Amino acid sequence: MLSVMDWAVDAVADYVENVRPRFGFPDHPALWITERGGRLQPGSINDRFEAYRDALGLPKELVPHSLRHSYVTHLTEDGVDRRFIQQQVGHECDSSLAIYTHVSDDFMNTSLHKALAPAFAGA
Repeated sequence: MLSVMDWAVDAVADYVENVRPRFGFPDHPALWITERGGRLQPGSINDRFEAYRDALGLPKELVPHSLRHSYVTHLTEDGVDRRFIQQQVGHECDSSLAIYTHVSDDFMNTSLHKALAPAFAGA
């Protein structure tokens, strides 16, 4: 499992080892299940996410899909190969990743500086 946050892998491992077994459905194929043994549904995830978002006073524009955008952006800023990122998010075309990437001004300035540095090396 690829993660841009060091603690995420440990958090999922802790869930698998310590929380999920308490649901009592050891043979269920899904990772995320409900207390009744069903698959956790996207609507439930959205509802819970919105409840936490609103309780924290975060902007309404923040939705679960924002996490996907953040993931692609962090991988891009960390210099991960575009083809790998494309495969991670299941995009057929690399160009479609552009709508997911919202890099910081610092990242853009650093990238521009690296691209232009050879042209100004002799100046």
